[in-house]
Formats: sequence, structure tokens, C-alpha cells
Amino acid sequence: LVWNTWGPVQNSARLAFGFSGWDIALLVFWGPIGFAPCFFFLWLMGKKGLRVTVLLTSSLMVLGAGLRCVPVSDLEIRKKLIHGGQLLNGLAGPTVMNAAPFLSTTWFSPDERATATAIASLLSYLGAAGAFLVGPLVVPSPNGTSHLPLASQSNTEHIKDRIEAVLYAEFGMVSLIFSAALAYFPSRPPFPPSVAAASQRLSYRRSFCRLLSNFRFLMIALAYAIPLGVFSGWSGVLDLILTPVHVSQVDAGWIGFWSIVGGCVVGIAMARFADFIRGMLKFILLLLFSGATLASTWFTLTCLTSVTHLPLTTATLYTSCILLGIFLNSSVPIFFELFVETVYPVPEGITCGVVTFLSNVFMGVLLFFLTFYHTEFSWFNWCLPGSCLLSLLLILCFRESYDRLYLDVVVSV
Repeated sequence: LVWNTWGPVQNSARLAFGFSGWDIALLVFWGPIGFAPCFFFLWLMGKKGLRVTVLLTSSLMVLGAGLRCVPVSDLEIRKKLIHGGQLLNGLAGPTVMNAAPFLSTTWFSPDERATATAIASLLSYLGAAGAFLVGPLVVPSPNGTSHLPLASQSNTEHIKDRIEAVLYAEFGMVSLIFSAALAYFPSRPPFPPSVAAASQRLSYRRSFCRLLSNFRFLMIALAYAIPLGVFSGWSGVLDLILTPVHVSQVDAGWIGFWSIVGGCVVGIAMARFADFIRGMLKFILLLLFSGATLASTWFTLTCLTSVTHLPLTTATLYTSCILLGIFLNSSVPIFFELFVETVYPVPEGITCGVVTFLSNVFMGVLLFFLTFYHTEFSWFNWCLPGSCLLSLLLILCFRESYDRLYLDVVVSV
């Protein structure tokens, strides 16, 4: 929610705080930049457990959200505080993105792990979806496209007040989460729920050697990192992309909201299916990325309506974007489970940390180019189908294995 605050209301933020297109791209860019100390958080998770890592992460989020709320009249100082707050929030990203498989292995039995991973990993996506919904509905748009009754009073001060109300509300939510974690968040249950949960894992150094020397892992890691990194950067500036095709800030927000919510629902359903019928992770990913390739190609060609003459309507944009979000977001927990199964006994946090770090590298590279080429977006849109097709080919060539599942099902018996 905090990371995706600015993209959905970028038109309003430009007017209220004097942000440029470069500022909007940089505010999203702080997310992948925050992954720079990713491996420290992975080490901390493996060494000190979930409680210490989550408390440190939550405290960074509280500090970051608080910095954005400091009431400074000088706009230049205020912009620097907002950028600093986004960076601190980005530093919390490694734990939020990587802890789900570690949490599910520590607390849940083998027939519940994929579902637990899906819920824990996809809830952060619901926060981003909430930003698509809350931002445009609370903050009036300067171009008169807001559906609020107060849209006629959309002067600079009014828009700024509404943005600050969103910032204060997010600060309150983050503070509440930190207080709850401080009051009660145990690192592990009294008894391990499975053989895998109680087994010895590789050391930090040996884990990295195992990952970097495993060609199958590198193949599937790229299949995850490239399309998910591109899609994360694309969705973070969705309003910026849809503005040239005359889509309002509110409509862009609804498109982003339903694409993420749909991905969360389908992702949890797919994970539950994977728990019931084990050994089907590769097949599920092939289905999801076939759909993602078709949906992203449809969206890209629709935006080139002057060339392709495809109908550019709100309905087609809604449908293609929502389908793309459903296919890509729902693949995240399936990928996480496949990563862990492929390289077991490498610790779950390190495995998923490496792939999310790679994903943020690709996202960062894309947003870096966006800070320079933010006047025309056809190149950005073409990155979507290209990355999905590449991932589909990598998954097709991947040979799956289920080492952790074998330990739980066969060895335990």
C-alpha cells in the first residue's frame, strides 16, 4: 500500500507537490533500490528467526511512513522527506516478499504449505490493489475526471489535503501492524509440523554456492524474475501509461485494483489445487503464462490502435489488464513452492530472496530507462509480451523435481 501510493494519483501529486514524471518514476523505483541489502535480511531471518526480522521490517515501515507525514511548508524539503520515506519502506521489501515460504514451512503441514505460501505472499499484493482503489477515490483528479462530489473544488490545496489524509491513514495502519507484531509474533511453533521443518538446512555460504551452480534453478529463477519484474514496474506506473490513451485516473485505479485482486483470488485457488494434487506446479505455470502472453499481447496491440485498428475502449483495457494481472500475480506462490522444491535443503528465505532480488533488478532497470524515456510508452508495453513469452519457453524446458515433498511423504512414512 505504501509503495504504490503515488502511481495511482500521479496527476494529483504533480499538482500538489510539484512532482515531475521523473519524480513519480523514482518514487516507484525506491522499491527495487530498497532490495540492495536484501541478503542481510535473508541472513537475519535464517539466524534470528521470523520475530526479529519482522520487527525490524515493521519499524522501518513506521519510520518511512512517518517521514512522509512531516508537515513542512517548503515543497523541496517535503519532496526529499517523501523520497526518504519511500526508500525506508523499500528496505522493508525483502522480508515482505521473501518470508512467505519460510513461514509456511515453519508453521504448516505439507498438505497446507502451498496455500499458506499463497496467502502470505499475495496479501502484500492486496495492499498495492488497495492503493489503486483508495488513492483515486479519496484524492480528486486535477483534470476533472474524479467522480467525487468535491471534484469542483479540486484546487491545489484541497488536493494536497486529501493526499496528506491518505499518508496519515497509511502511517496509522503501519503503526498498528508494528504494535501487533511487538505484542505477539513468535518465531516458530512449539513442535515442527513436518520432517522438512525440523531438518537441518545448508549454511549461508553453501546455500549460495548451491544456487549459483544449479542450472535448473537459474533457469526457473529467470522465468520468474523477468516477467514479474517487468509487470511490477509497469503496474506501478499504470496511470502514467494509460493517461496518453485518455483513461482517467479513477479508471486506471480500478483496472489496477481488479487485476491484482483477481490474481490474489486465482493464486490462492491454484495453490489449494497444488496442495490437493501434488507434482503439478510446472503444468500450472505453463497454463498461467500461456494466458499472460496472450493477454499482454492483446493489451499492447490495443494501445497501438492507430496501427492495428483494434477497438480501444474501457472494456477492452479493463479485460486485457485484469487478465494479465490474474495470470501473473497468481503465479507467484506457485513459483515460490517450485523454487524451494528444486533446491532443497537450501533455506526457503535465501532461495526466494535471490529470485525476488533478481526480479527487482529487472524492475529497477526498466524503471531506470523510464526516468529517461517517459514521453512515449509503446516500448514499455512491448516489454510485457516479450518477457511473458521468454518465461513460457524457459518453463517449458525446465525439468521439475520435488525433493522436499519426497522427504515429507516418503522418508517420514
